[in-house]
Amino acid sequence: MPAVRIPEDLDNRLNTLARRTGRSKNSFVREALLHQLDDIEDYYLGMETLERIRNGEERVYSSAEAKRELGLDD
Repeated sequence: MPAVRIPEDLDNRLNTLARRTGRSKNSFVREALLHQLDDIEDYYLGMETLERIRNGEERVYSSAEAKRELGLDD
């Protein structure tokens, strides 16, 4: 497991929450990662794709082109 440095105020909040709930700080960090990692991945991978589009390295399809390409046009 990677070691993560967090700001003192956040560590204090985690300590308080752990003490009040009887759970470990690690359990809360794990839970936060599980809930947020999808959004973080979507953002950064989306930004990479946007950069490729801006550089002309990635093609953008209209909805009509996508339907035609996928054989979904009527």
